[in-house]
Amino acid sequence: MKFQFQSDLAYQLQAIRSVVDIFQGQPVRQSNFTVSYGADAGMIQTALGIGNRLDLTKEEMIKNVNEIEIRNGLPRSETLDGLNFTIEMETGTGKTYVYLRTIYELNRKYGFSKFVIVVPSLAIREGVYKSLQITEQHFKELYDRQPLEYFIYDSEKLDKVRNFSTATTIQVMIINIDAFRKSFENPEKQAKANVIHRSIDKLNGYRPIEFIQQTNPIVIIDEPQSVDTTPKSKVAINSLSPLCTLRYSATHVDKYNMIYRLDAVDAYNERLVKKIEVMSVRSEQSFNLPYIKLLEVKERKAKIELDNQTRGTVKRVAKMVKYGDDLFDVSGEREIYRNYLIQQIDWTEGKESIEVNGHTLRVGDSIGEIDDDTIKRYQINQTIEEHLDKELLLKSRGIKVLSLFFIDKVANYRSYDKDGNRIKGKYAIMFEEEYNKLIRKSKYRNLFEDIDGDIDVSKIHNGYFAQDKKGNLKDTKGNTQADTDVYSLIMKHKERLLSFDEPLRFIFSHSALREGWDNPNVFQICTLKDSSGTYISRRQEIGRGLRLAVNQNGERVPDYSVNTLTVMANESYEEFVDNLQTEIEEQTGVTFGKIEKHIFAKLIYLDEETEEPIQLGYDLSKQLYDDFKSKGYIDAKDKATSILKEAIEKNEVDIPDELTPWKKTIIKELKRITERLPIQDGSKKKKVKLNKAVINSQEFIDLWEKIKYKSVYSLDFDSSELIKKSINSIQKMKRIDKVRIISRKDAIATIDRITGVQGVTLSEGMEDFVTIQHTLPDLITELQNRTNLTRRTIVQILTGSNRLDDFKNNPQKFIEEITKIIQREMKFILQDGIKYDKMDNDYYPIELFQKEDLLAYINNNAVESSKSPYDHVIYDSEIEESFAKRFEHDENVKVFVKLPSWFKIDTPVGSYNPDWAGVYTRNGVDKLYFVLETKGTDIEEYLRPEEQAKISFARKHFDAINSDLLFAGPENDVNDFLLRVSAR
Repeated sequence: MKFQFQSDLAYQLQAIRSVVDIFQGQPVRQSNFTVSYGADAGMIQTALGIGNRLDLTKEEMIKNVNEIEIRNGLPRSETLDGLNFTIEMETGTGKTYVYLRTIYELNRKYGFSKFVIVVPSLAIREGVYKSLQITEQHFKELYDRQPLEYFIYDSEKLDKVRNFSTATTIQVMIINIDAFRKSFENPEKQAKANVIHRSIDKLNGYRPIEFIQQTNPIVIIDEPQSVDTTPKSKVAINSLSPLCTLRYSATHVDKYNMIYRLDAVDAYNERLVKKIEVMSVRSEQSFNLPYIKLLEVKERKAKIELDNQTRGTVKRVAKMVKYGDDLFDVSGEREIYRNYLIQQIDWTEGKESIEVNGHTLRVGDSIGEIDDDTIKRYQINQTIEEHLDKELLLKSRGIKVLSLFFIDKVANYRSYDKDGNRIKGKYAIMFEEEYNKLIRKSKYRNLFEDIDGDIDVSKIHNGYFAQDKKGNLKDTKGNTQADTDVYSLIMKHKERLLSFDEPLRFIFSHSALREGWDNPNVFQICTLKDSSGTYISRRQEIGRGLRLAVNQNGERVPDYSVNTLTVMANESYEEFVDNLQTEIEEQTGVTFGKIEKHIFAKLIYLDEETEEPIQLGYDLSKQLYDDFKSKGYIDAKDKATSILKEAIEKNEVDIPDELTPWKKTIIKELKRITERLPIQDGSKKKKVKLNKAVINSQEFIDLWEKIKYKSVYSLDFDSSELIKKSINSIQKMKRIDKVRIISRKDAIATIDRITGVQGVTLSEGMEDFVTIQHTLPDLITELQNRTNLTRRTIVQILTGSNRLDDFKNNPQKFIEEITKIIQREMKFILQDGIKYDKMDNDYYPIELFQKEDLLAYINNNAVESSKSPYDHVIYDSEIEESFAKRFEHDENVKVFVKLPSWFKIDTPVGSYNPDWAGVYTRNGVDKLYFVLETKGTDIEEYLRPEEQAKISFARKHFDAINSDLLFAGPENDVNDFLLRVSAR
């Protein structure tokens, strides 16, 4: 099995473009096949090899960065902070793919060829190397087999460092920060420090780091919050002499020049990661037994938790007690605590404990509560059951289900007897006992060929733990040499885990999988920990299973009904969500409900005359921020107030008149900012049942008969019209200025053992135009590859525009601007030149509804229904919720359906899935059959013009299969829609 990668994910392309555009105006590379390092753009010959060359001024780069920040709605940078740039991407959204593809793009456009990826740990190092292996063929196909060499820095294989410096192909070196940081932490012991800083005879007396420094590499830091958080680490990074530094993470500490952000909230809301549900597993507070738990011990006193009574109400609280206290008094005179006395308090370090009525309690111990192992057994049971339920749903779709357990101690899963033989720990025993019970349930019979026979359960679960020199398993923090083997094992067999041929389905780990490893088919995560166990944050836990699932062909499955990550939490749903939200705020700097001055800058509306998107910009964004402050919408800490939240709910937000064109997008942004994390309560999950009365009704059968047919489309458009419109738009294009050239004279100032050769600038000059002769890229071929038009058509567009002088000024910018114009005009022409034909023998049978497996979260994403094919209608937004409720209660709507994900229409820009279909009766007699889209005409449509095109193509599809159908949308107000329908 091989992973298949998608090259057209909009958010990933936006992240890549954000980095590439930093260098807008840098001379472009002449050809993918040219190797002339003396003259080729982006490359320079040095004393030790070939390096990256930057020709832009700081002023040009800060201008580029500010334009990117406005486009992405981010704070404006005033300085470049030493060319450090931050890219924030939530775990599971493909940041490694993004920065690897960015390497190819920077080389393709500007000729940059030397890259160093700095990582914090062995796990991430192995993960990056594995990612380079599995994406190699994908990138070769995308980039005309452009050669790229990659390696892990090894102090015993320094010939690879020399090759890194001298090679003209793309070079990628992966290096752990510890491989070159130690010398800076203890400069006095340089001789014993990292090899990379020592003079090496085989390198003609040079130090390995000097070869790296002279290449001016583009440094990519993976997880910078774990790499350069100390002054010495920052010095170490700077010692690489980077051309620039790109920092990729979901949890940045230092946010230098943020140019792209895809935070946790956006990733969840835009369905780029699995949705999360929480199953709370904990004992009930029955208050029927004298519950006592020791929380903390200090000198002569202790903090305990017990059930306290106040004004007739019992609540679990923490209380301070001292020697001799009677818990009858401490608990508010609850009878069950009578004669429970604090008989001893021991505050000796390492022996902290108390004695209550003969019971010795250490910190974390309790009495009167369900046994801790009983809770953990139930967690394991629930995880297995959830796993098997998902296997029933997903096996037929070729999706293997994995479950992950984080445990507190390795010995609880695998241990050793007195003879040193490896034996099962208590968690392994619990797992096998619970698994054997559950698989014999009748509902799982189809998953197993011989349910009554002996099943080797040991093959379906395994643990990944570090080992000592004797081969014994041990607890680690995940960053020791002992972890190397286990990382290699699980990283190298990542694809094998996804195959049905591999029996392993349940994975136990201590620390090995805390970072650097995840798997797209982890659907359950269960943390078995006790008070003395290793703490793993909720965000670390869920990060291991956020990626969207893949099938047996290695293809990503975007269907959101498939992608649910179930977290088995030993705390309440409310506590889990609140604590996760707090962690996100602490780790990412994102404050839920915070409204900042720049936040509206990226918002746009479409100008009706020019059909151009008009951006609100930073100045108007700040003006709106100040206006909201004056109205009491924002408090002193920039958080949304209850006044604003109430105004949003009532749709009464007061927007200044001059900002009216952006009003809908502003309201949408305010809703996004003020909403909580979309995490579901697993205890309210319910399987949706078929409404046979509706499915078998004549109204629904008639409706389905009208919409069920598929169609085939053909394209026929007038190329002369495309040429004419493209020429007209290009002639209106803004002038493209000439590229400036920079000259600089440097001298060697110092030579240092650690930092290497240091230079000083003696003079610097800049011309406003290019005076040297340079080879221009093949304009016709470039545009042909980007637009798929014929060479003849492209030549006619270019010669008719009379703008070829702009091409000589700045070839790369000219190509990009012309491409955008032609592609925009092509979309409009396509909508007029497409023809759909009905396929009489190809349709969606009504029986498919019986095979649909849907899960609803009652009172959260589902409306009870008696008019649709299922007993609940599942909605994805407030707009859809309002339509579902109104359809359900409007007596004129006889039946309706939220169209399932498998109901798709083919279009030239991808498949399209409409939202609704229904039957509306006028005067109790006339029936109107409708298909409806409810996305709303807001910013999303302008950011995604392909969605507009899909809706336009769908309208032609429905006209072709049935002219009686009403296709409407996008709609965002159910009352307006039904009023128009009744008037037809």
